Amino acid sequence: MAAPTTIDDVREEYEFLDADDRYRLLIDLGRELEAMPDALKTDATLVRGCSASVWVYPTRPEGGHLHFLADSNAAITKGIIALVLLTVQDKSPRDIVATDIEGALAPFDLTRQLSSNRTQGIPNMIALIRETATRLATQP
Repeated sequence: MAAPTTIDDVREEYEFLDADDRYRLLIDLGRELEAMPDALKTDATLVRGCSASVWVYPTRPEGGHLHFLADSNAAITKGIIALVLLTVQDKSPRDIVATDIEGALAPFDLTRQLSSNRTQGIPNMIALIRETATRLATQP
């Protein structure tokens, strides 16, 4: 599968899939995530409140945009964090703060498509990304 490049690309594909294929799409998105070095998978990068382990690590390459590395020990959860990252990846901290991440994810209706165990950590993933962006938005 060629990785969709935007959240809109994924949403268009997702809308036409049945439940099993939606799972496969999320798993494929997770597989396409940039590798996160094990050394970055620490307590400091662990997202709290997720049933699976999820790590998110922000980097700020030249140009001031935020680039996130992420991983999970569960395939579906890794796909969910990949979906979240499609809404914010490589944007400026100010743009991330202004992004309606929940609104971008709403058409996927993840809480109805997936078990509560798989979706309970999504708000915490979003909060961690938003807190990072808010902190960095005030820095040069």
